[in-house]
Order: sequence, then structure tokens, then C-alpha cells
Amino acid sequence: MSLSGYVLRRVLLGMVQILLVVVLVFLLTEALPGDAAVTIAGDNPDPAMIELLREQLGLNAPLWQRLGDWILNASQGDFGQSLLGPRSVLDIIGTSVGPTLLLAALALALIIPVSLGLGLLAAQREGRFTDRAITSATLGLYAVPEFAMAILLVTAFAVQLGWLPPTAVGGSDLLSRPAVLVLPVLVLLLRPICSLSRLVRAGMIDALNSGYVRQARRNGLSAARVRLLHALPNAIVPAVQQLARTADWLIGGVIVVEALFVIPGLGTTLIDAVSARDLPVVQGLSVLLAGVTVLVNLAADIAAKILVPAAEVSR
Repeated sequence: MSLSGYVLRRVLLGMVQILLVVVLVFLLTEALPGDAAVTIAGDNPDPAMIELLREQLGLNAPLWQRLGDWILNASQGDFGQSLLGPRSVLDIIGTSVGPTLLLAALALALIIPVSLGLGLLAAQREGRFTDRAITSATLGLYAVPEFAMAILLVTAFAVQLGWLPPTAVGGSDLLSRPAVLVLPVLVLLLRPICSLSRLVRAGMIDALNSGYVRQARRNGLSAARVRLLHALPNAIVPAVQQLARTADWLIGGVIVVEALFVIPGLGTTLIDAVSARDLPVVQGLSVLLAGVTVLVNLAADIAAKILVPAAEVSR
């Protein structure tokens, strides 16, 4: 199959996946007790007031009708209005996407070079102290969940030492206070770096011990050329595919990190919307997150498809 045909097939499959995510999120949200009308009515609400609010918000319509209307409007770029105020879903997403993009971009920008560097360093010193130290550290750190790592880092660097702020409370402009980004980004980095560096190490060791690399060495090529042009293309193919899964994990990780460090991003917005049963916002964020997941996996699969022939040529 040609690359263009492969991409078209994956795009169509991704659209189906996004639609399934929207339907599943809608049904799960509907299964939660209460709704936006109960949230708006507040404590000790009058049942008549709740029914009036449901009528005004359109929550009395049949489930299938509300879902169908939302899908139809969303296909035209209209994700609706928040049930809790006169704001569009797109406006809410637009005001909260900045911190999330900043965290994700910083994490990805650091994950790739650090993982490659650690993996190559461990592979070149296979069996030595450096290799054993990197392997032991990555295994130990990978076993610690994000929330537990966040608590440990906050306790050590914010509470005990006082070097860094424990949360981002005090404003949404994170770039003006770069110190608040250190701990959240570190939490996002640790586990992906551990998994990716081990993949690079294993792939690089296999490549360096392969027959085509030995032949390249016998042909008089320099060690650096052999590593970069012959061994590395074969070693990083599994890592590229793992990077897509890492990006998927980052989506969930960012939500956890934003909640722990009180960062006003998409994760915090999603948690607030679920708590308030603000279904249009939950659906809009679900479409966005599902779309990002599909695009990231598509990009990784295309990159792997391009790298595999390149790796074969390097042999």
C-alpha cells in the first residue's frame, strides 16, 4: 500500500475512533448522578426550579436527540455553549489550552534528546558501571506513579528545601514564573524517559551487534558514522512508536499534573466540567483530546513507515 493510501485509511479510522469516544463519553456522563441543572440550583434546591432549569438547558430532550444534535453541530464547527454560563465551549478551550500546550511542549522537547542520550550512553557502555547505573535508575523511577512522584518532589524541593513553589496558584501566566514549571515538567518527564531510554538502549545494542554493522566496521567506516548512519536508524524505530504511546500517556499525565499543581489548563477544566456535569464542555474536550491522540499516533506510524525502509537501506 502506498503512503498516501495508508494515511487516508488511518485518517478515516481516526474519525471513527473520535466518534466512538464522543458517544462513550456522552453515555458515561449521562450515567453520573445529577446534572447541570442540579449543580446550578445549588444546595437544597426546589424541584420545580430544577425542572425549569432542565427545560431551559434542553436537558429534558431524549438522550439520542441531544447526542445527534451535538454531533451534527460539532461537524459544522459548533461545539455549543457551556451549561453554566454564557461562554462557548471553544472559548473555554481557547482560554485553558495555553498552559497544557506549554507543559506538553516542554516535556516532549526534553524527553526526546534525554532519552536518546541516555539510551546511547548505556548501549555504548554495555555491562559497565554506567550502563548498570542508568538501568537501575530508570527501572526504579519508572515504578513510581506520577502522583506519588509529585508528592515526593513537592515534599523535598518545596516544603523541606524551599527551592521551588509547590503549586501554580497566583496567576495563569506560567512563563512569567518559570520556577512553577520545574516540578510539573519533571513529573511528566521521568517515566517516559525511563521507558524510551531503555528501548533505545536495547535497540542500539542489537544493532551494534548485528552483521551489517560488523561489515560496516570491516569496510573502514568510523565508529561515529557506523553508530549514527547504520545502527541508530534501526534502533530508534521501536522508540518512535513508543513515543506515540508516550504522547498518549502525557495527555492523561498532564491532567493529573495540572490537578496536583493547580495549573489552569485543559486538565483542570475537564475535571471542573465533569464535576459540574457541564456536558458540552466535557464533549468538546473529549473530541480535542481524542483528536490529538489520533494525530499523534498517525504521525508516529507514518514516521515508523518511513524509517523502516531507511533502516533497511542502512543495512
